Amino acid sequence: MSNPLLSPFTTRYELPPFSNIDSGHYIEGIEDALAEAKQDIESIISNSEEPSFENVIEALENSGERLQRNTSILFNLNSAETSDELQKIAQEISPKLSAFNSEVKQNDELFQKVKAVYDKMDSLSLNGEQQKLLHETYFDFVRRGVELEGEKKERFKEISIELSKLSLTFSENVLAETNAYELILDSESDLAGLPKDVKARAAELANKKGYDGKWVFTLQAPSYIPFMEYADNRELREKLYRAFMEKCFKGDERDNQDLILRTIRLKAELASLLGYPTFAHYVLEQRMAESPDKVIVFLNDLLEKSLPKAKEEVEEIRSFIKSKGTDIELQRWDWSYYSEKLRKEKYELDDELVKPFFKLENVINGVFETAERLYGISFKPNSELEVYHEDVKAYEVLNEKGEVVSVFLADFFPREGKRGGAWMTSFRSQRYDEGKRVIPQVSIVCNFTPSFSNHPSLLKFDEVKTLFHEFGHALHGMLADTQYQSLSGTSVYWDFVELPSQIMENWCYEKECLDLFAKHYQTGELIPESLVDRIKASSTYHEAYMTVRQLSFGLLDMAWHSLSVDEANAITDVGVFEDAAFAPTELFPKVEGTNMSVQFSHIFAGGYAAGYYSYKWAEVLDADAFSVFQQHGVFDKSTATSFKEHILSKGGTAHPMELYKKFRGQEPTPDALLKRAGLV
Repeated sequence: MSNPLLSPFTTRYELPPFSNIDSGHYIEGIEDALAEAKQDIESIISNSEEPSFENVIEALENSGERLQRNTSILFNLNSAETSDELQKIAQEISPKLSAFNSEVKQNDELFQKVKAVYDKMDSLSLNGEQQKLLHETYFDFVRRGVELEGEKKERFKEISIELSKLSLTFSENVLAETNAYELILDSESDLAGLPKDVKARAAELANKKGYDGKWVFTLQAPSYIPFMEYADNRELREKLYRAFMEKCFKGDERDNQDLILRTIRLKAELASLLGYPTFAHYVLEQRMAESPDKVIVFLNDLLEKSLPKAKEEVEEIRSFIKSKGTDIELQRWDWSYYSEKLRKEKYELDDELVKPFFKLENVINGVFETAERLYGISFKPNSELEVYHEDVKAYEVLNEKGEVVSVFLADFFPREGKRGGAWMTSFRSQRYDEGKRVIPQVSIVCNFTPSFSNHPSLLKFDEVKTLFHEFGHALHGMLADTQYQSLSGTSVYWDFVELPSQIMENWCYEKECLDLFAKHYQTGELIPESLVDRIKASSTYHEAYMTVRQLSFGLLDMAWHSLSVDEANAITDVGVFEDAAFAPTELFPKVEGTNMSVQFSHIFAGGYAAGYYSYKWAEVLDADAFSVFQQHGVFDKSTATSFKEHILSKGGTAHPMELYKKFRGQEPTPDALLKRAGLV
């Protein structure tokens, strides 16, 4: 078979021809594209014409197109459908890509051409997007070490390469640890408290694995979470909790502690080479928050408002346990179990009552209908489009004129080759090519409870919110309308990228939206208003606790990335460091042998280093922005058009605050968030 990665794709919408790509194609396909990208760069350098926006900045923007195409396939599949072979290929390719990127961004001859254009920006009559591209290009070179000299420049390149390897290994270890664990139960009495569908899925999984007559629970979310919420057997909850939190912290070949220490030392050194006090200073220079001090003030301000209420919520659970005649010390493996029981008692609400109204297929149709009402787009399934796994569904996204504006891929269920969590990604970003809009290829990847036997996939309300959240990211990619792909869609400041996703979650609480899709999977009954009212009433249930939990992760992230070189080198114990970082937010006794940092893929493998605070930062934005919809109507067309025009379509073409103020008319305030969270 010829290697499809060596040629233009002739598939519909130029989607990757997944069915014709095998693992043996990647090395050749990427190395060939890498050679082509190097030729693109050499052509820019050797051009004897006076440096211009067109022959330098736009030429750089358009260089390496096939390399970007091929690597996006490799790394997207390495997250969603990986194998030992694919992981080895990613480990081999990643340092080569890092080396190439460093060579380009540290090429002084090329930089002088960029600088020549940058220095005459004011005389070039560039539009706003062109100015932004020029500004970002220039400072990308500076931030990649082009102005370093001699050994420092070479050291920057070495660090970049090593960090790319460490990130991949970190992810591989977490995935391997997640897949390796099985809790095998052979007594039905151990299943007490678990819903029927949870038990049935565990039995079906056991049969698949050859454990006839038994039940298997794993560390994947659809198995782990309901067990922690419903299993009456406290010893088994503790066992499963410890297994989850001991991942990559056992001193074996998949332990991530040394990887973390090496990573934070390298990041501190990289920042120091460029003259920054810490890696957080380096990162936050290009964020809305601007500096570590502002992030810490932001996080601590929210902590001050939420911690007293969170402590009250924990005490409420302790009192609830005692009221049931149970004499135990509240531990982490008890929280979800008793929290769920109290929620049911307070609000006459639990997941099992809600799930029948959220059949996955109905929720998908609902999020599509929501997008159509807001933004005038519709989704047409097309089973003939290329997908990378049989679980993946492909859709054509049409505007009101019937024109295809995007391709959308949806991948919803866990597999051994898929990492945990949920995320949006793309195989191609939107851009314009010779005046024609190149349509994006956008994907969301989740780990929802799959259907089994004759039982459909029914989502918890939190999973419904997750689908809406990731779909919000997808809208940011699908509705992008920018000239340049490096400024397109989600290519925005990291603490702004969560606005389109988090604002979408708000529609999940609106009866007007829920009536579009929340129908009982057996009777067809619309979700009753009384149930929606209880969902709304419970939306602030333990919100302070959840806020403190999120803040603890943000503070841990900032602690790891706010270290000077000397401070980073002085740290020798990951557990001790984490305990100190968590101390201000701690609500439970410490559980020996467990650790969050070693499995914190967001910050050590997922791009959120010195950026985890952005979830809370964006909550301020989304609550403030959604208040406009609430004022005018949740499906108000003019408000939605304004949000699409000023936020979703604009990508990174202007500073986020400039875009936000064009939509909102003012800077955001935290008032709406504090009110929504029940903290005022």
